[in-house]
Amino acid sequence: MDLKVCEFFPLSSPESVINLFKNQLENDEKDVNLTLVSICLGFFENILCNENRENKSTFPSLDYKEFDELYKKFKSIVSIAETGTQTSHATKGKSKSTVAATESQEPKIATREKIKKISDVIWNSLLRSSYKDRIHLQSVYSYLIGNKLDSFGVALVTVAACQLLNYKDVHLALGEDHVWIVFGEGEETMEITWHGKIAEDKRGQSVIPGIACSTWLYLAGNPVICTRFTELAVMVLSINPHLSPTSVCAELADLQQQLLWILYDHGHLNNYPMGLMYLGEMEENHPTTNRPTCEQLYEEAIQSSYKYYKNHHVYPYSCKGNYYYRNENFRDAFRCWADAGDVIRLYNYSRDDEEIYKEFLDIANEQIPQIMKTESSGHSAKSILRDPYCFANLLRFYDGICLWEEGSLTPVLHSGWAKQLCFSISKFDYDIRSQVKIIIKSDFNNDDDNNNKSLESESKKNDSVIKQQQSQQTEPPMKSPTSNGDVKNEFPMLPSLDELTAACGEKILNPDFLLHGGVPFTESTDDVDEEKDKTANINGSVIDKKESSKNAIAETINNNSVKSPKIDEKVLSPIQKDLASPQSIASPQIASLSPACTTASVEDNKSEVLKSSEEDHSNDTNNNNGKVETFDDFDNPKRPVITLSSRKMQGLKDLLLSEKLNTNAISLQITAQSHIGNKKSRSSLAHEESIADGSRPKRTRRE
Repeated sequence: MDLKVCEFFPLSSPESVINLFKNQLENDEKDVNLTLVSICLGFFENILCNENRENKSTFPSLDYKEFDELYKKFKSIVSIAETGTQTSHATKGKSKSTVAATESQEPKIATREKIKKISDVIWNSLLRSSYKDRIHLQSVYSYLIGNKLDSFGVALVTVAACQLLNYKDVHLALGEDHVWIVFGEGEETMEITWHGKIAEDKRGQSVIPGIACSTWLYLAGNPVICTRFTELAVMVLSINPHLSPTSVCAELADLQQQLLWILYDHGHLNNYPMGLMYLGEMEENHPTTNRPTCEQLYEEAIQSSYKYYKNHHVYPYSCKGNYYYRNENFRDAFRCWADAGDVIRLYNYSRDDEEIYKEFLDIANEQIPQIMKTESSGHSAKSILRDPYCFANLLRFYDGICLWEEGSLTPVLHSGWAKQLCFSISKFDYDIRSQVKIIIKSDFNNDDDNNNKSLESESKKNDSVIKQQQSQQTEPPMKSPTSNGDVKNEFPMLPSLDELTAACGEKILNPDFLLHGGVPFTESTDDVDEEKDKTANINGSVIDKKESSKNAIAETINNNSVKSPKIDEKVLSPIQKDLASPQSIASPQIASLSPACTTASVEDNKSEVLKSSEEDHSNDTNNNNGKVETFDDFDNPKRPVITLSSRKMQGLKDLLLSEKLNTNAISLQITAQSHIGNKKSRSSLAHEESIADGSRPKRTRRE
């Protein structure tokens, strides 16, 4: 042990513990000693959280002698992995010299077999009853005192033992509910502990199969790869200051909070979203002056996940949403929970995802229904029940969960989920639900195919119409009764289908237009005159200038302007009679009747309504993976747009936007399991696994 460490003992106050912690953190000559810090922190946690301890009013003291005995005991235990023999009084001096020699040597490269051997030493010395995760069982101290460790403690003590044996390339890899080991160049992975309630021994196995399954437990290959400083932060974060489910040791909680701020100031929490999130929770309960607020820390955790881990961490979003929920900021809570749904959709559900399943279950079946009850008890124009963006975020939240379930072997949503979903949706009135524009991903592909087909058909029709018009130009020109016989009176330029469709939203269609032609809409006198002037200008552009003069053009325009709005079929040729039919009037290719009609003047006369509708369409299709378009405040009149990706929610599109909700149909759609599993059922997979293991097949559970 370094002689400089002795100067910090005895540790009899929180300040002395902080000074020792800073020494380990700021020592550039040597690496952080995980065994030293874990023994000290574990000592104070177990003593302070012992309700039967004497002198509760005083802070416990740890002298160097007691610490040194614990440190040497741990050395003698882990030396078994190097010597291969049990430590006894005869070999105790030899084991000490072996460990001392390893500390002075160059760092060694760890292998899977060596790490497995070290973990076997720790694993085999544990009491069998310690396989259930309990509080205060995650440190080297708890291992040395009672031979008990929780699942995280097994991994931490194994890494500390590897460091003590000079295998310094062994580090922790952290998921949001699981921990494993990386070694070598960081490419080798290894299971080192169990997960969940079943103490299944997977030690020594690679985690690559779990990553390949894209399950949340392994974060799809985006875990926190620890350095020694990150492992130090994890060690502080694992301290549990609870005396009972309802009481906390204030001294230990305050010490933990101060140590986390020291790590924060040194930048060792920047790439650790869980550490930032936990510090935010502590600041929410006990704020520190002149420090970032809890809301800022929650946002830093989200940004850390986005920057370092491809936005694959769920808890930062759900934690911030729960913070808004506790502060009755329900609008932002819905947004954060929907963002959490956007993250969980990146994974495939498995039974190992129990913790995050309970998190979403609590949000969907407890918190959201409680919000609906609270908001529906009064009538307010600012209520979230009058906000279409909140309804869109609710759909985005459930869409993420449905996509999480999609393709998995185990269903997620059952009748309990469906009941609460129907209850929450029913609180939004039809006029609010109808404001949400729902887009299905398949619609984009279908629209592209339809547009391509329509463009091809229109081009073919345009070519045929142009050829027919060119053939008609060789015939004698048609004479109008109002003309002098020397002016060609061609059929007037008619509006296209797009213009008619766009203008129908603002004007009333003239019934005579579909039967006989003429003015498309019933308008005021000024509007009719203006429309006639536009028609006259278009007619004047197609007159043969070689056969007429400017005076004749003006006369023709005037004659056409005072004509009856009905088309005189007696003066039309057979081709023009076809063009005057309602079907031809409504077709957009009439604009290509002749080459002279393709001028810029036609484009100038397009309706402004058409332009605005095109802009709305481009805005509607500009969304980001199902997320609702951003908005500044509640009074923003812009319609929210959401893209549904899961098959379950896509099937609910019409039901969600209908005036009267069919809760039975919604419930059946949500609980449907036709999409569960790809090729094999769960029973067949379990049977094949049991055959491969040589064990009896497990009885399948009744859903």
